[in-house]
Amino acid sequence: MKKTVIFVLGLLLCAAAVTVIGQKKVLSPKEERREVREKRRAERIANYQKTMDSIVLSRNFQFNPTTMQRQPAGPMRQIMNPSFNVGVWDGTIDICLPYIKGYVPPYYVTVLNYTVPSVEGYTTEQTHEGWMVTFSTSLFSSSTYTFTFEIFSQTGGANLTITNPWYSPVQYSGTISQLY
Repeated sequence: MKKTVIFVLGLLLCAAAVTVIGQKKVLSPKEERREVREKRRAERIANYQKTMDSIVLSRNFQFNPTTMQRQPAGPMRQIMNPSFNVGVWDGTIDICLPYIKGYVPPYYVTVLNYTVPSVEGYTTEQTHEGWMVTFSTSLFSSSTYTFTFEIFSQTGGANLTITNPWYSPVQYSGTISQLY
């Protein structure tokens, strides 16, 4: 008799568990709208990230700086002039950026305004946050300038660091856009 009671109780517990597991949670209209919005937002973020990856891999993009800073601890300067940018297309680099020269004070600002038909060591490397794009050029002078872009695929933001053996590195923050 005890075995029968235990067996029946076991069956009842299994049936209750199957019933609870098989039930689908009924969402309110507000919860359904929230889930739809979250799904749409996630799709837009994924599509934007794919677009940014495509732009970087096409080697057809423009960096639009918003701030610049002499490294390691110079003052942060705003860049409001929309004429300043770095364009990359078809192996050509178009550079128009303010640049801080000097290794020790007094530092002074000059403008790098060059169109370089070819660069050395152009590399594109994917990172967990986006891309690292690096190349070097002499800018028609006796020393080499190394440009390192750190591009963030999810946000479209980027950092550009220009290094030169004679001057302190200069770092720019801005955005990446496609060149048409």
